Amino acid sequence: MKNLNIVIITGLSGSGKSTAIDALEDAGFFCVDNLPVLLLPKFLELHGSSISEVQKLAFGMDLRQEGFVENYTEVFRALGARGYHMESFFLECSEEVLVKRFSETRRQHPVSGGGDLLDVIRSERRQLRGLKRMADRVIDTSHMTVHQLKDLVIRHALGGVRPKRMRISILSFGFKHGIPLEADLVVDVRFIPNPYFVPHLKNLDGRDHRVREFVAKWDDTGKFLQKYLSLIQYLIPLYEREGRSYLTIGVGCTGGRHRSVVIAEDMFERLRGGEREVRLKHRDMELPV
Repeated sequence: MKNLNIVIITGLSGSGKSTAIDALEDAGFFCVDNLPVLLLPKFLELHGSSISEVQKLAFGMDLRQEGFVENYTEVFRALGARGYHMESFFLECSEEVLVKRFSETRRQHPVSGGGDLLDVIRSERRQLRGLKRMADRVIDTSHMTVHQLKDLVIRHALGGVRPKRMRISILSFGFKHGIPLEADLVVDVRFIPNPYFVPHLKNLDGRDHRVREFVAKWDDTGKFLQKYLSLIQYLIPLYEREGRSYLTIGVGCTGGRHRSVVIAEDMFERLRGGEREVRLKHRDMELPV
């Protein structure tokens, strides 16, 4: 139990609890949404008695569960007395934003019972006052984007530690074979003179030192790499801030055999070795010339 990280996500309907659960799942938590609070002790007991490498657990709980308000205080205190350390996040939101969210999505409030939406929101807020007072962290999502909420929840749940850095893939390809669907960014390097038209280079590929030397000897090649890599290094933390886990950079030439391979290899070497995982793939290099 000492190493068990237990997070309880609760709060107002429409405040972003599902988004928070999704974020924790992405961060490696084993997540259970809408777990009846009375089953929580049994779940933890079964987990403790089994051989499990899962040390990060997250549970979503709210008024949809019958008896939640009547039982959560007793259950949480009893688990604390048994040595379980739980951190509870209470998500709230302004009435105006909640009404707007339910109106835009045309969702029925999960505990409405057919009543007026604003009255139901206020009733739920009153019923959850005690739970809000008990919460370790209260998060107002009124003016947060989905990405901001995910980032905040993960950092709080991991004790201020940011999740794994974004994985970057460098993918060379040939435009004549189609732009790769998985590419987030695509750069065209067909402005570089083509080794295909040099007889002794035509049947080689961009991994051969003779092709690399041919592509690298042009001034525009070096200038391009400097400017484009500067742009990539500027964009990467911005994408991470928006919650992206993967970034695929497509590098294209005509056939995907010479220039794009050289440039992709160079980019890979310059980006690898840092905090982020960087992968390299040549999609069309082995296709017939």
